Amino acid sequence: MAGKADTTQEQAIPDNRILIGDCIELMEALPAGSVDMVFADPPYNLQLGGELTRPDNSRVDAVDDDWDKFSDFAAYDAFTRRWLAAARRCLKDTGTIWVIGSYHNIFRVGATLQDQGYWILNDVIWRKTNPMPNFKGTRFQNAHETLIWAAKSANQKRYTFNYDALKVLNDDVQMRSDWSIPICTGGERLKDTTGRKVHPTQKPEALLHRIMTAATRPGDLVLDPFFGSGTTGAVAKALGRRWLGLERDTGYAIAAEQRIARVVPHAGEDVVPVKSKKEEVRIPFGSLVEQGLVRPGDALYSPRGDIAARVRADGSIMAGDKVGSIHRVGAQVQSAPACNGWTYWHIRSGRDLLPIDLLRQQARARLAA
Repeated sequence: MAGKADTTQEQAIPDNRILIGDCIELMEALPAGSVDMVFADPPYNLQLGGELTRPDNSRVDAVDDDWDKFSDFAAYDAFTRRWLAAARRCLKDTGTIWVIGSYHNIFRVGATLQDQGYWILNDVIWRKTNPMPNFKGTRFQNAHETLIWAAKSANQKRYTFNYDALKVLNDDVQMRSDWSIPICTGGERLKDTTGRKVHPTQKPEALLHRIMTAATRPGDLVLDPFFGSGTTGAVAKALGRRWLGLERDTGYAIAAEQRIARVVPHAGEDVVPVKSKKEEVRIPFGSLVEQGLVRPGDALYSPRGDIAARVRADGSIMAGDKVGSIHRVGAQVQSAPACNGWTYWHIRSGRDLLPIDLLRQQARARLAA
């Protein structure tokens, strides 16, 4: 799985593997416009002044690795500009990027995103349900991180957003931009033979599950330029997405490979997002008349059956002196400003009244057959 990138642009985009090396150089060697989504968890530049300790003087396993250290803000900003430019080059014109960070870096990253032509779609607050305490008691407990979701450009007309799937995921309530998800703990946390964390900033799989459910489809290619412990690859494999990880630390890459090898993908039909109503073929009521699913002269009824209308050959309906579409007449008989005629009007089936939307579904099924 791990290997060196081929530097020729003609080389097909690699997938489902880890490339070892500098992420900027590796991205610059990938074919332009080849990636559907980028998820980036870059160094936070925490600028820790020394070791962190708990009240009992035990050491906190904080992020003090060399990869998170920069000489100053200018050096960090220069690094950010380079990797964001390389990532933008890799993105398809319909692609999006997610970047996660803390207060130490996310505002600087956000400004650079905008400077480089990305278009911010949302900022999402990941509220940690089990955050680390502030042991010194000198600040508020840091209980969240911020994600920025951005399109490749301001004039981008198309990008993947599975709105209806996110709504189903949230019990039929519109998904908000504040997400309560616990940090990575328990069996999900990778540890070495001594019991120490393999990676200090391993992200929970639940977070990546929601991101990929929101912004990708099965078969899409997700690029992670700071692959670390491989959460992106593990979730992508489970959800039937292709993935490509870039990592300069061989130890992290080996641990990620082993982790991903243990993942069992979900069945293909189980990872397809709920189709949006906007994607469904438009079926006018007149098509039902043309197909014989409703005949001229048939009666339509209000939900309680107390109001009736007759179907006409041109797809209009008549209720008393009111003539027009199923929506217009439905609004008029209720003295309402608007009406969804598909759910308001019903047909009689035995003793029951069934919404005509069922007939629309039959018409769509015929087109798909």
